[in-house]
Amino acid sequence: MRRRAAFGPQGRFRIVQLLRAVPIRWRILSIALLNSAVVIVLAVLIWNGSKVLGSAWEDVRQVRESDKILAKLESETSRLQNLIHRYINQPSPDLFAEILLLREAVLGTLTNRASTDPMLSGSVEQLERVTSRFLDGFGELRTVQTTISKTYDEEVLTPTKDMAGLYSIIEGATGHRDALIWPALGKSREAFTSLLVAANAYYLSLASSSAEEARRNIDTIEKTIPVMTDLAENDLQRMALARLKVKTAELRDGLGKLSEQLTNRTDLLRNSIDASQADAIGAIDDLSVKMRQREQKAQETFDRTLRSISRRVLSIAVIFLGVIMSAGVMIALSIRLPLAQIMAAMRTITSGDLDRPVQGTLAKDEVGAMARAVEVFRENAIAKRKTEDELRSAKEKAESALLELNAAQQNLIDAERLAALGGLVAGVAHEVNNPIGISLTVASSFARRSEMFENDLKTEPLRRSKLDEFVRASRDASQQLVSNLQRAGELIQSFKQVAVDRSHAERRQFALSEATDQIVASLRPVLKKAAIALSVDVPDGLLIDGYPGAYGQILTNLFLNAVNHAFANGRSGNITISARGRGADDVEIIFADDGAGMTPDVQRQAFDPFFTTRRNEGGTGLGLHIVYNLVTQQLGGRMMLESRVGQGTTFRIIMPRIAKGADMGEPTITDAAADGTSQWPNRTMSSN
Repeated sequence: MRRRAAFGPQGRFRIVQLLRAVPIRWRILSIALLNSAVVIVLAVLIWNGSKVLGSAWEDVRQVRESDKILAKLESETSRLQNLIHRYINQPSPDLFAEILLLREAVLGTLTNRASTDPMLSGSVEQLERVTSRFLDGFGELRTVQTTISKTYDEEVLTPTKDMAGLYSIIEGATGHRDALIWPALGKSREAFTSLLVAANAYYLSLASSSAEEARRNIDTIEKTIPVMTDLAENDLQRMALARLKVKTAELRDGLGKLSEQLTNRTDLLRNSIDASQADAIGAIDDLSVKMRQREQKAQETFDRTLRSISRRVLSIAVIFLGVIMSAGVMIALSIRLPLAQIMAAMRTITSGDLDRPVQGTLAKDEVGAMARAVEVFRENAIAKRKTEDELRSAKEKAESALLELNAAQQNLIDAERLAALGGLVAGVAHEVNNPIGISLTVASSFARRSEMFENDLKTEPLRRSKLDEFVRASRDASQQLVSNLQRAGELIQSFKQVAVDRSHAERRQFALSEATDQIVASLRPVLKKAAIALSVDVPDGLLIDGYPGAYGQILTNLFLNAVNHAFANGRSGNITISARGRGADDVEIIFADDGAGMTPDVQRQAFDPFFTTRRNEGGTGLGLHIVYNLVTQQLGGRMMLESRVGQGTTFRIIMPRIAKGADMGEPTITDAAADGTSQWPNRTMSSN
């Protein structure tokens, strides 16, 4: 029970208090020292064992290398034996060259690798002796083979050639097929042919049946010669038969000699080549057995040493692991328990309870320093709470001021739109004044002419010439009245449609070319004041389901922006408005001028609100900002700016054929700020 109490909560607390007298870095360092001691002990054990293992493994590796050399020698000698047999049966220069190369390879393996191998160095002499006998036997065998070839050529082939000639002479000396000598001659000639086949077969295959058949055919030839001599009809036949008898005897002697030499070659091949190769294989097998025994012994040493090292390492690791785990648990408790107190204090502070003091501030270790820092944090939190109350009231005042500023900003944007519409009204009024004034003048003149014509009718008779003149004057006046009043009506209708679209953000389907023409017509008064040529290329058939008022506001602002900035101070130039279909869903509108262009810095801020390069001349900086918001928010499109200084500016607008914006119109700055989104959308521009 006392032991349990010693390791109970109170016992652990006392141990923790003792450990806290030691700084944390020394506690952690003690664990590192224990680990280092374990590593050193294990390293010494492993190093000692690695030496033994290395020696055993070196023996195993060397034995395997020696086995490779022996296997190569065995393979080379076996292949050399096969080549020698092939060469004996069918001599050829290629086989002989291959035998010489393989012979050098065998000698090289013996002298270069086997003699330097520590495992084979004591047995190389026996291998060299057996191999030398094997190779010397090939030399003797080649000499015998040369003698056999010479005997075959000189004492077998040469007599057979002479006998063939003699048979031809005998046949030529026989005058007709009915001669008495002809049956014996045919039998002898047939035996000669069989003799040739049997002799060649015996030379090539060493078949005893072929040798026996050759001897039987020679006996047959020798028996037919006396018969043919008795039946000979002339001296030429008798002389050829006598010569044939001599050559037959020479052929019999040659075949006998060839048989003896072939038997000698067979004995030499069996005793010198095959027996020597068998001795070499036996010596190699004996060495292989020794190598296997040595490898097995080295492998046993390797396994025994490895097991011993494993047991020692495991025992030491278990002992040190117990010590390290015990020390680690105590050190961890000395760190974890104070940290738990600090964490509890932090949670109390973060929950808002700042009245509870932090525990452990009197400890002298690093955790005590952390507790004191948390206490300072608590005191700062108390001070921060007071400061936050003061800042909250200031923030409310600032938000109220921001709302007022946003309202003022929206009023400025609305004023800019109305100002643009007001300028449009003034220009159209001036443009309509001309055809109305002309119409009034023509109508007044026509009224006076009518009164004069009426007075003439009362005072004098009506003449055809006066009637024709009055009719001609009436026709001219009516044509001028109709033409000028139609012009005024077109201007008023265009302005009416544009004004209605501007004042009512209603969604409807409209033709892009017709809306563009109406907007351009409303801008003609401005063109007359500036030396600017305006060209429009908008094909028919582009129907838009969207907001014509927003489209008119976009073109008007872009046009006025170009007049005020690209062609400032009366500069002349060209403005181009073009449109084309972009796929099945979008339309691309290009507004381009060849004016002054923009610098990269101006391009980066072109769509920002209240940014203008002519603030001193009355610019508000809201024109392009309104254009960008209408394109991206109300029409749901994209807008790109490309410009170079001195080379003009191009605005590319890609908008859907069916607008994606809501009917409520453009969102205000206040709305954007209220829903938490960015006030100004991203835009694409090029500063090339």
